[in-house]
Amino acid sequence: MKKPLLFLAVICILTMTSCKNEPSGYIGRSDIRIENGIMTPETLLSLGRLNDPQLSPDGKQILYGVSYTSIAENRSCRNLFLCDVDGGNPVQLTRYAKSVSNARWSRDGKSIRFIQGGQIWEAPVNGNKLGKKVRLSNVATGVSEFKISADESVLIYVSSIKNKAVVQPEDTDPALDKARAYATENLMYRHWDHWVTETPRTYVATLNGNEITLDNSFDILGSDPYELPTEPFGGIEQLDINPQGRYVAYSCRKKTGKDYAFSTDTEIYIYDITTGCEIVIPMGGGYDTDPVWSPDGKHLAWISMARDGYESDRQRLMVADVTFSQEGEGQSFGLEAGNVRELAASLDRDAAGIFWTPDGKGIVFSALTDGVQALYSVNVEGEPAVKRLTKAEWWFDFSSPFAYMDEGDGFKLLTSYSCMNFPVELVSVSVDAGGNASYSPITDENGHIIGQLDEIGQESVLVETVDHQQMQCWVLYPPHFDESKVYPAIEILLGGPQGTNSQDWSYRWCYRLMAQQGYIVILPNRRGTTAFGQAWKEQISGDYCGLNMQDYLCAGRWLKSKPYVGKLACVGASYGGYSAYMLEGIHGDLYDCIISHAGIFDEAALYYTTEEMWFADWDNGGLGRGYLSGSPWSKYPEAVRHYANSPLTKVQQWHTPILCIHGMNDFRIPYTQGMAAFNCAQMMGVPSKLLIFPEENHWILQPQNSLFWHREVFDWLGRWCK
Repeated sequence: MKKPLLFLAVICILTMTSCKNEPSGYIGRSDIRIENGIMTPETLLSLGRLNDPQLSPDGKQILYGVSYTSIAENRSCRNLFLCDVDGGNPVQLTRYAKSVSNARWSRDGKSIRFIQGGQIWEAPVNGNKLGKKVRLSNVATGVSEFKISADESVLIYVSSIKNKAVVQPEDTDPALDKARAYATENLMYRHWDHWVTETPRTYVATLNGNEITLDNSFDILGSDPYELPTEPFGGIEQLDINPQGRYVAYSCRKKTGKDYAFSTDTEIYIYDITTGCEIVIPMGGGYDTDPVWSPDGKHLAWISMARDGYESDRQRLMVADVTFSQEGEGQSFGLEAGNVRELAASLDRDAAGIFWTPDGKGIVFSALTDGVQALYSVNVEGEPAVKRLTKAEWWFDFSSPFAYMDEGDGFKLLTSYSCMNFPVELVSVSVDAGGNASYSPITDENGHIIGQLDEIGQESVLVETVDHQQMQCWVLYPPHFDESKVYPAIEILLGGPQGTNSQDWSYRWCYRLMAQQGYIVILPNRRGTTAFGQAWKEQISGDYCGLNMQDYLCAGRWLKSKPYVGKLACVGASYGGYSAYMLEGIHGDLYDCIISHAGIFDEAALYYTTEEMWFADWDNGGLGRGYLSGSPWSKYPEAVRHYANSPLTKVQQWHTPILCIHGMNDFRIPYTQGMAAFNCAQMMGVPSKLLIFPEENHWILQPQNSLFWHREVFDWLGRWCK
């Protein structure tokens, strides 16, 4: 009897390499053996996940981390690695059983500081080995991230304080320490996947050899009740110390409760460590984030959105001149940020990942462009000329660089990249004086696994939409694709709703994994995607049920018209899950099965139970017209149309087999949305299945849960499409 393709590769699933000197609990690189060149979910989980590269002070080596996963232990562990800048002499520095993160070189390159177990440690680098670690901090509330000034005089770190706006029983009576309840009188009492019982804060400490504690640190925000960095995804990148070690630039939304829930208005502040005084760069509007000082400390760059409440506004690259004027010995310096201006204004794309060139005359950044994440440079002074550095024909997503190296008549950028064929690796991008670029891989962390897989095919196509636009789509083909045969196919419904189907590697919907299971995969960059200009991105707001749904149908019909395509599924998560529910009611007979993960089923119910209200208020038809303009009782026509066309209004047309998946700790889109959709499908007699993960959030993160998720997804696809 022939085995199902999904399980061909799994005899010894994730045997980890080890030696007798490694501590109990250590997780090392997988030595998985793959049969017949077929990728499986077990293969996906065996891949090493590389991130956070750091160039040594002498420019000769790269420090980075890799996480490996054990399905049996249901956890991952991250350790540190070292290689030459060209990828030579790779070595593993640590073999800890407990993950390390935030690893940074000391200024002299003789030691490395990192976080393990919620505290900061330091260990000497002895050639290609890391010596005995010494603890630098003893912070009772723990440390999640840190950053050290260039002169190593001060350190900032992120910890937390209790949020007094969410009261628990033991807060009122210590004897009730076994009771579990949350009491609040304002909004934003939970966020993404947690009840907001604590608030992240950033502290300043002197790096003078003494152990760092809360007693010898001070909170940048003092007694103010705000969060720093901004939740749920903000980290230490929201703060930067100037090269002289005196001023901290930071992004903060100084709002609480209902004001916080309806606003994206973060501002950039500059804080004087010496005096405790600060100034604000008064931009107004929406998000101002990711401040980065220039190498000489005379300029500050950051990312800015113009409109409050619209989290998908264009991400502008801003810069200000920062001046200091000494008022007298022993007194504070006068501080001023002026001549605020936008760089790269001619580029109708979202800037991200600010990196200053060493001379302070230019900035390198990344931007999603026509389906890939490209690297750009822009001048800071004079004519702000914008140049694309990576080529359009390079089908990779390039991250912003972590290092810049002069090369005679040109320069080299050290960065990371990924594509639909492999996860994140390190790469160098060289640009000569004429602007000609080339790239060279540095690492090959997963080559021993990827090299065992049969290759898939890939192309970029243009599909005509109902209004005669040209929509870019990626199409992946199974190994050994033969046009004379018939294959099942999958259409990817993008989340967001503002995002892009780019060359980013995904561990949730892994498109290569789908293709290697024998499916043709199409990824439409429909209305709302961010890599094709602001107008294309912005059209989706207030029109969830409209043109972007037709874009999906156009892509599906285009694919299904091919003689080598048989049955077609559509799958998506978050807004993609909403799209799956919506298409279930309007597709006719285009799709043969549907999967919705963390999808929105009842728009009105979601408005009443989600947490970041600015998102629902703007995108549901309010479009920035003011408070509650996108509410279910709004009279604005876009809002009325939005709620009148919620997926739940079309359940009488449901007939296609559907799998509904949700995590119970998903507070952005509560799990009751998935239950409601499944219940309706059952009542309508539609073949359906409900999959609930009680300990997961918007994503499925635990290894065994992830493996079960993949098995259930491919089982559903195989049942109805193969």
